[in-house]
Amino acid sequence: MEGKYINPYTNRLFEQAEIAKLSPEERFDYEESVKVYRDLLNVVETARQKGEQSGIEIGRAEGRAEGRAEGIRLANVENARKMKADGLNSETIIRYTGLTEDEINAL
Repeated sequence: MEGKYINPYTNRLFEQAEIAKLSPEERFDYEESVKVYRDLLNVVETARQKGEQSGIEIGRAEGRAEGRAEGIRLANVENARKMKADGLNSETIIRYTGLTEDEINAL
């Protein structure tokens, strides 16, 4: 009979009637299988939520690291610009900023 009726409320009634016809032993087995199924759903949902939270935390950490690296790079470029304006040679600027000669020449 399952799937024969379109109305979900009618289907639910038929499901309940089928369960009501079960023997006490069959009903116990059925209820135990429902408990196991619900426990499994909860385990899967909890794992999904933990994975999602972990992914968010990893993404934030990576974003902070990228932001710090970009900030350091911008500071080095600014310092190189100042050093170049003060007349320091490229070798000294490279040593203190880590920029390439092409990057310094482009300033």
